[in-house]
Amino acid sequence: MHYYCCVCSLRMNQWSVCFFLLPVRFCTGRPTCWFRLPRASAHAPICSTHVGRGQGVGAWPGRHVGAYVTLSGKTHCRRRRRERENIMPDDMARPLIRGRGEGRGSRCLEASMCDPDAPVIGIMGTGDFSRSLARRLVASGYQVVVGSRNPKCFIALFPEEVEVTSQMEAASQADLVFVAIFPEHHSTLVELKPALAGKTLIDVSNGIRINLDGPSNAELLADMFPESSVVKGFNTISAWTLQVGPRDGSRQVFLCSNSSSAKSSVTQLCRQMGFVPVDMGPLSSSLEIENLPLYLFPSWRVPVICTLGLFIIFYLYNFIHDVLHPFVTSGKNLFYKMPIEVVNVTLPSVALVMLSLVYLPGLLAACLQLWLGTKYKRFPDRLDRWLTRRKQLGLCSFLCATLHAVYSLCLPMRKSARFKLVNMAFKQVKEGVEDSWVDAEVWRMELYLSVGIMALGLLSLLAITSLPSVANTVNWREFSFIQSTLGYCALAMATLHTLLFGWNRAFDASQYHFYMPPTFALVLILPLIVLLGRLVLLLPCMSRELRKIRRGWEKTRHIRFTFPEVVSHV
Repeated sequence: MHYYCCVCSLRMNQWSVCFFLLPVRFCTGRPTCWFRLPRASAHAPICSTHVGRGQGVGAWPGRHVGAYVTLSGKTHCRRRRRERENIMPDDMARPLIRGRGEGRGSRCLEASMCDPDAPVIGIMGTGDFSRSLARRLVASGYQVVVGSRNPKCFIALFPEEVEVTSQMEAASQADLVFVAIFPEHHSTLVELKPALAGKTLIDVSNGIRINLDGPSNAELLADMFPESSVVKGFNTISAWTLQVGPRDGSRQVFLCSNSSSAKSSVTQLCRQMGFVPVDMGPLSSSLEIENLPLYLFPSWRVPVICTLGLFIIFYLYNFIHDVLHPFVTSGKNLFYKMPIEVVNVTLPSVALVMLSLVYLPGLLAACLQLWLGTKYKRFPDRLDRWLTRRKQLGLCSFLCATLHAVYSLCLPMRKSARFKLVNMAFKQVKEGVEDSWVDAEVWRMELYLSVGIMALGLLSLLAITSLPSVANTVNWREFSFIQSTLGYCALAMATLHTLLFGWNRAFDASQYHFYMPPTFALVLILPLIVLLGRLVLLLPCMSRELRKIRRGWEKTRHIRFTFPEVVSHV
């Protein structure tokens, strides 16, 4: 089927319509082919029109004068849109971007989105980060020019408002330049030294591995361009955060530079883009900033290793005690317990020990202050690091306790549990026992479950208040009450839960397989020590001394110290 396409042209001061009846073959019912006159033609710009099946000649709906549609259906702007209706035609013919030629393939910027007082932002590089950065800058009202070695190859990847040109021309036009290329390619920009002299360079690169010796990428870039001001920043922001906006990612941007004016301009740029700039000082801090994205949960490493280590130790202990011993002594095959039962006994053991490790360093710090008689001496490094890891230790304990609750709920679903229940019922019928009610066992189980639920509820409260968004809504007294007072209550409930589980089995010789005590007997040692230590520190003689020390009193200095509430006003 043949159709015809009509093309009309518009002069600047008068209308003249030229019809070209050209046979065109369409593959589908929708328009797929369009024509425009060459740029050197007297008829410019071009407005494409369309003849469809059973349609007359008319303009494409929703398109503007000065646009043409390609085979892919994209609309390409070859003229500026009018900002106001009263702009004279001669003003439209004047280019809005300085130095823009007709022969280049880069697209023009939207003048309506650019602040005339805002600096021109240049970006060296055409990678994922560069494209996301260009979109964010355009959305923030900046005029953006991207420098590339092959601008024609990457022009389609950037928004229409971004000008993609050569590196030299981008460096000449821009006031601030983002160096968004890998650090090993920084040397390729040396030929741009004259164009970049006196301008601000923003280094967004990161290293491959953690660098503790230096120099940083930003310092090397500053050595290459001594006449430019180098600012380190935006390296902790991902391309996804730039694309979707700072609301869905971290809002902080760490900045450092030796030039206060350059840092001030980049700080203003950060705020305009919706981020929160954080001044990290001189350019020597760039090494620390470059290492930040390379750390993999540095504060979680020791707590996670401790949790996994305790899990492996207790799992092997329970396996030997509950599975291997019956198999060796009586030939019972209880290996089916390994996936569920052994894990379910191991998880609460790890949770209780980890929760004890949360409050043990606080007791050690208090005892050390009482021993030294002052608070002005630093704690040992290991104790200091232990104190800073208490939040992570508590969250690992909460995870193990939650998994223990889930595993416990799944115990009746197992096939082995159903077989065991049927066997117990058959055995009871065979022995003629009408009532198997044991009052002590019933009370023990009721109390055991009730205390366990309360312990898990308190742990959940501690975990929720440890979130930064929740912790920022409470004052220090409320936070310390929840984390300290309620935390010790949670530890006491978890300890009582374990005591009710063990009941009197700790005194039963048959429970000591291979002369190994039951697991709960080993687990209770550390939490009982912590709880007893806390009770000792609550004694008036100890608490009053500790309170004076934490208010500045020192044992070695003979200074009379009284609390504000007992000061005499006579």
